[in-house]
Amino acid sequence: QVQLVESGGGLVQAGGSLRLSCVASGYFFSITAMAWYRQAPGKQRELVAVITSGRSTTYVDSVKGRFTISRDNTKNTVFLQMNNLKPEDTAVYYCNRPESTRYDYWGQGTQVTVSS
Repeated sequence: QVQLVESGGGLVQAGGSLRLSCVASGYFFSITAMAWYRQAPGKQRELVAVITSGRSTTYVDSVKGRFTISRDNTKNTVFLQMNNLKPEDTAVYYCNRPESTRYDYWGQGTQVTVSS
C-alpha cells in the first residue's frame, strides 16, 4: 500500500528558505523517479521538480536556480530545498511519482506560505 507523508512547510518571509521532506512507502523507492508538485488556491496542481532513480533532476522554469530536489534512498525520502522564496511560491506541496494523476493516491501535502 502506497503512503506518502510530506512535512517541512510553514510561513516564511520572501527571500527565506524551507526544506520539505517526503517519506514514501509501498514501492521500490530506490528505482522509482520521484517528483514534487504544488497547488495554489484556485489553480491546477503543477509539477515543480523531478529526480530520477539515477539522480538526474529537472525543474519548472519558475523555480530553476532556487529549488533543489534530492533523495535519500536509505530513508525512502525525497527532499525539496527551497531558497529565495517568493510570494508566488505559496501553495500546498505534494510529492509523488512524475506521471501521477488526480486519480492516483496523494498524501496530505504540506502548506508553504510566503509573505511579502
